[in-house]
Amino acid sequence: MNEAQVFEQTVQINASATAVEQCITDLGLMHQWLNPALRCEPVGEWSTALGGKSRFLIQMPLVQPCLESTVVEREPGLIVWEFNGFFRGRDRWECQPNNNGTLLLNRFDFVIPNPIVAFGFKQFAAKWTQADMQAQLQRLKRVAERSYQA
Repeated sequence: MNEAQVFEQTVQINASATAVEQCITDLGLMHQWLNPALRCEPVGEWSTALGGKSRFLIQMPLVQPCLESTVVEREPGLIVWEFNGFFRGRDRWECQPNNNGTLLLNRFDFVIPNPIVAFGFKQFAAKWTQADMQAQLQRLKRVAERSYQA
């Protein structure tokens, strides 16, 4: 059985929690900070309400691996997408207001069911994925701070 993995990152953003949440839930803003190799597409109408469905495609030459996602937890300042595909897991985004704006927590916990894919990920992509998550948070920070101020 493949072991669950957890990648957790935080970033302090000098904007209100409402503004940061808007950057996560507005598809146009999301595409400004999402890794350019990823594309998020709504399944039906775009929604980050409970039950909202989307797919994330990794744009690579020849193939485009896809993660189907569903919003499984939703409240003000919190959204959790559950993924199924070559990864199975959850991507949690939580806005924690503080005196300097918002601390944004992103927690990706997952398992890779295919042992060959899991081995390849661990050997070649795990460190890159963690670094990319941090870079993504920095891009989100720039979008939020440019668009909105606390």
